[in-house]
Amino acid sequence: MEQYLIGVDVGTGSARAGVFDRAGNLLASAKRGIDMHREGGTIAEQSSTQVWAAVCASVRECVTQAGIDPAGVTGIGFDATCSLVVRGAGEATLPVGDPAHPDRDIIVWMDHRALEQAERINAQGHLVLRYVGGRISPEMETPKLLWLAENRPEIYAQAAHFFDLTDFLTWKATGALERSACTVTCKWTYLAHERRWDESYFRQIGLADLADQGFARIGARVVDPGTALGQGLTAGAASAMGLRPGIAVAAGLIDAHAGGIGTVAAGGDATACLGYVFGTSSCTMTTTREPAFVPGVWGPYFSAMVPGHWLNEGGQSAAGAAIDQLIRLHPATAEAAARAKAAQKPLPQWLADRALELAGQPSRAVRLADELHVVPEFLGNRAPFADPHARAIVMGQGMESDVDSLVALYVAGICGLGYGLRQIIETQASHGAPVRSISTSGGAGAHPLNHQLLADATGMAVEVTACPEPVLLGSAMLGAVAGGVYPDLATAMPAMSRVARSCAPDPALRPLQDARYAAFRSLQDAGRQIRHQIADALSA
Repeated sequence: MEQYLIGVDVGTGSARAGVFDRAGNLLASAKRGIDMHREGGTIAEQSSTQVWAAVCASVRECVTQAGIDPAGVTGIGFDATCSLVVRGAGEATLPVGDPAHPDRDIIVWMDHRALEQAERINAQGHLVLRYVGGRISPEMETPKLLWLAENRPEIYAQAAHFFDLTDFLTWKATGALERSACTVTCKWTYLAHERRWDESYFRQIGLADLADQGFARIGARVVDPGTALGQGLTAGAASAMGLRPGIAVAAGLIDAHAGGIGTVAAGGDATACLGYVFGTSSCTMTTTREPAFVPGVWGPYFSAMVPGHWLNEGGQSAAGAAIDQLIRLHPATAEAAARAKAAQKPLPQWLADRALELAGQPSRAVRLADELHVVPEFLGNRAPFADPHARAIVMGQGMESDVDSLVALYVAGICGLGYGLRQIIETQASHGAPVRSISTSGGAGAHPLNHQLLADATGMAVEVTACPEPVLLGSAMLGAVAGGVYPDLATAMPAMSRVARSCAPDPALRPLQDARYAAFRSLQDAGRQIRHQIADALSA
């Protein structure tokens, strides 16, 4: 019987599932939306009940669309955003914010309510922070746990489990409480290279009870991604998904890391290629054989993505979300949106298509933005400055209000993300983590124009893999390992992923791109200096 694999990806706004064959070919995929409660620009909450229902519906639909016999499914893998799920005893949901909404039991990754807690943790300077680039982020889980303990102590006390969203999904699928080394190492300060939690860290920051309880609520048992969990898919989960019980379920990955697994070994050498996951936010995944300590870049994390290797994780807190925000600021957005709707295209795709039409060739599109410069840090700087207070800068706008001036602003925004990526790459290279190419995944960066703009902005070749859904593919690879189709991820990765094409930077535009990059850095520095000067004046 043919062997099939299922990958499940839970992003910020949707749950998706895909069916693959053992060669990594995508046979069918399906998607369901997920609601999010936003409040005050800081709060972001979701419902784990809704997330699980969306996962099950997506799996059921994609299996039906693929027309396969469910008995042929050998393994299933999960990835998700690094969001915090708070669960009570049994199936009880607990409100992480408004007590009137117990269904909202997820603090989403992008939620910055724990900013003050993160700053307090950083001021204490524990040695574990060395493995998160020197500074912990409010997007990580221990600041959020501390916020919960201090601001919702009754909820914190009632919680039987605190899960990273990926680990919640594998628990729902199997009943197993093991946590993935990916999630707890990258977002919870687990020291995978020593196979332990550091009790002194939790005692220092004010979460001593977790240590006293043997870390049972956050993960007493930690396993590598791809490890088969429990007895496989439970009868209840199988029924909800339209699958058979007992299918192998793999310990999962954070969504960006699944994109890394699905791409970086397509060219043969995972250590030579940086994975750039361009979604709502962006993540950079750099694999090294020895640990590299890079200020402002998370990690080094051991075996958090490629087994037996170290990972440095950078990125931008807002990427696709930054472009969306930038577009909303322009007076021609409504007109452009109407044209995009008439063309049956998402607005960012329509803008990219229009930029290509105006420029004639992808690399020349940068000339549309000659007067425009964007530092798109609407949600702070994740790397390399680890500065959640940073904010966006737009320079060069005039009184233009036509659609093509919006196209120019879009191009400037994509270039700004490219210059931020170049900054991360250069910082990592200077600290022992160089790369030779970039492999992209994620829906926000899928357009050919964006591939070329990123190549030109960074000065590096941008590889595009054959699979149109590399994040789903990465999760399917986990299922392939758990189900015994491949012995390990090191074997599965090159067997299931291939480079389809590569965009080389245009050498003729190197002087212009270097000048724009210098302008980007100058604006970024000026913004930081102005913010500090105003803060000093206010505190005087």
